[in-house]
Amino acid sequence: MTIEATIIGAGLGGLTLARVLHVHSIPVTVYEAEASPLARTQGGMLDIHDYNGQLAVRAAGLTEEFGGLVLEGRQAVRILDREGNVLLDQDDDGTGGRPEVQRGELRRMLLDALPAGTVRWGHKADGVRSLGDGSHEVTFADGTTTVTDLLIGADGAWSRVRPLLSDATPAYAGMSFVETYLFDAETRHPAAAKAVGGGSMFALAPGDRQIGAHREKGETLHTYVMLTKPLDWFDGVDFTDPAAATARVAAEFDGWAPELTALITDSDTAPVLRPHHTLPVGHRWDRVPGVTLVGDAAHLIPPNGEGANLAMLDGAELGEALAAHPGDVEAALAAYEATMFPRSAKAAEEESAILDNPSPEDVVSFFSRND
Repeated sequence: MTIEATIIGAGLGGLTLARVLHVHSIPVTVYEAEASPLARTQGGMLDIHDYNGQLAVRAAGLTEEFGGLVLEGRQAVRILDREGNVLLDQDDDGTGGRPEVQRGELRRMLLDALPAGTVRWGHKADGVRSLGDGSHEVTFADGTTTVTDLLIGADGAWSRVRPLLSDATPAYAGMSFVETYLFDAETRHPAAAKAVGGGSMFALAPGDRQIGAHREKGETLHTYVMLTKPLDWFDGVDFTDPAAATARVAAEFDGWAPELTALITDSDTAPVLRPHHTLPVGHRWDRVPGVTLVGDAAHLIPPNGEGANLAMLDGAELGEALAAHPGDVEAALAAYEATMFPRSAKAAEEESAILDNPSPEDVVSFFSRND
């Protein structure tokens, strides 16, 4: 008997799973809260690694399409100190294993590779309950429901599916990003553009603050101001007043090189606060019939370059496990989780040091060994 998979969430993990299931002729429906693929921007650049994310792309049969999304030169890395002195300057010679793509374009690639109607837009999951014997009912915000014998939560940090498996809830990780953008940087913000270079830039000083930036398509600079502060500190910043919020955040970088602080003060957009949350390292659950999780729903950690890659690999490996165990969903889910649990725990442990107020020397060493 063929079972149709029900995926909650049309992020990268859920869509990769849907695509791999489609490749193996397994019926699947994805329910997504957003009203359409264009309902919101999809974030900035992603480096897709040859040891996880690219394996998922291959399993999805989209290697050629992925190659068309890669932005040349964006694997370049510059590390600066607070005075703007260069500590590390790595060019992109085309041989690195972490090509950069725009998140929105990667998502569109996956959507375009699915049959029309696979994703049901405007379906926000409000609750999920077990009906016994491995089946579950999902209730959506509009009052409609669906019943499924195979439910996958790909619905991110605040997953509605996770409570079926685990009592764990995300906790504030102690760090937040404030995002800004500079457009037409080469002509309008040349000093900042020079500081960022052709790919990624990290400006560091000992303590609880950093500035990171990516060069996106064209002349766009996307900045992540990283502040290790409690949530109540951010509560004291009025983000409804862009000028006041910009000034307050910039004040944390008093004395830094002007080409670096310009990434904050000269922003062409209002600053956006992005608090980061985490599930416990090694988060796992006992096997529950008919349901599992992928991506941030399963193993949320602060941004470290691995989250999207792990979500995509989760989706690919779950899809392949279901294809390898036709008619035996429980064997497939058990096989997937047995691999996913240790992989996600190891990734969280290995990458956490780079986020824990690293010194400039730590960051230089990290990128040098990952060259």
